[in-house]
Amino acid sequence: MQKNKQRLSGQTCIVTGANSGIGEAVAVAIGRDGANVVINYVSNPEIAEDIAHKISKDCLCGEAIAIHCDVSQENQVEAMFQKAVNHFGTVDICVPNAGLQRDSPLHEMSLEDWNVVLDVNLTGQFLCAREAIREFLRRGMRPDVSRSLGKIIHMSSVHQIIPWAGHANYAASKGAIVMLMKSICQEYGPHKIRCNSIAPGAIKTPINRDAWKTPEALDELNRLIPYKRIGEPEDIGRVAVWLASDESEYINGTTIFVDGGMTCYPGFTSNG
Repeated sequence: MQKNKQRLSGQTCIVTGANSGIGEAVAVAIGRDGANVVINYVSNPEIAEDIAHKISKDCLCGEAIAIHCDVSQENQVEAMFQKAVNHFGTVDICVPNAGLQRDSPLHEMSLEDWNVVLDVNLTGQFLCAREAIREFLRRGMRPDVSRSLGKIIHMSSVHQIIPWAGHANYAASKGAIVMLMKSICQEYGPHKIRCNSIAPGAIKTPINRDAWKTPEALDELNRLIPYKRIGEPEDIGRVAVWLASDESEYINGTTIFVDGGMTCYPGFTSNG
């Protein structure tokens, strides 16, 4: 394996929803760049343990452990951070990635489906960001490892700006993440805490398998992407590592869209 620059050596990162898809790719990428990693999961513990073992074995500096936590539950989020601090000493990077969908037309959407999506996708990100900030402030600066007090990288979506009929709860949760992230930046930037978001477009993960599992479905999807390919989870992982590193130190309060140009609305290329 080619040796990386190890930009995150000596740091610890919590990635929620890290036992599949984008979360797994982010966790692996961050581990390969030298950080310790907490693989958060809510189901399939054997997969989470396998990912943690792979990171610990393959990566040159960091260690990974798996921790169960439902990010919508305050006491579980607090316990996850305490376990991470007890094991690694502190937390330097938080990637609130866990998310889900419960899709239906709005007039048929149950309050339960609305609440479950908002509880995980938005409240879960709030709880993780809050605990991360508490730990950053408790620990203080570590200039030997980073020029920032701490880094939060929210996982958003192109649907923070693109409406999505039949997915109102999901789109609403992602739209709200923008203001959560920007408000954190505004409030805690003076403490040298950086808070940004990554907004993936169509990424090849289990959550959207129906959109890419057949050639016909993939062709239809590619009509929405000027770059004409579906994204891979590793595309997100590479951006997350960069945002967590000092190479992006002066970037704060912004969203990086990783979408192959989806937000350029390719449907209008021929005058609509």
